[in-house]
Amino acid sequence: MQIVVRCPWCEKDDLYKNYHDTEWGIPSYNDHHLFEHLILETFQAGLSWHTILVKRENFRKAFNNFDALAISKFGAKKISELMQDTSIIRSMGKINAAINNAKLYLECVVEFGSFSNYIWQFTGHKVLNNSRNNLKDLPATSAQSDAMSKDMKRRGFKYIGSITCYAYMQSVGMVNDHLNSCFKKQV
Repeated sequence: MQIVVRCPWCEKDDLYKNYHDTEWGIPSYNDHHLFEHLILETFQAGLSWHTILVKRENFRKAFNNFDALAISKFGAKKISELMQDTSIIRSMGKINAAINNAKLYLECVVEFGSFSNYIWQFTGHKVLNNSRNNLKDLPATSAQSDAMSKDMKRRGFKYIGSITCYAYMQSVGMVNDHLNSCFKKQV
């Protein structure tokens, strides 16, 4: 039996392992997927990613399967419903940010032809393959996440600091931060 070596952060449970093995660090150019992660990462601010993953399906239901146009039109009634929904993170600031960010996401799609074109510009439209041996080698930010955060904030995006941007870049595969020992590093 061959032992699979993964990044140690994902060894908590099967949900985390599956996310690590099938999604984290895999380059995504799909606007819907990129938008979903944008919203989830903003809800993650100050919380663990595991907390968000556990609630991911609930977020999909509550946020119209991450339909940016639908979210951009959420009004007071829907916001009130979301604030009562115990299956998601009930933060008025983050809910309002999701609505705001959906509107700005749609503006980026119009301006750049796709959100993918907009977001990938921060890595020069290529995956940044890093060489990391230990979890302590993983930075919280980078020059690219600083630039992404600065531009997104200038456009009016909320809950989108450099730490959130770096985590986003890792999650959608703009940055490959799998440890060198991880079986996903060379995939």
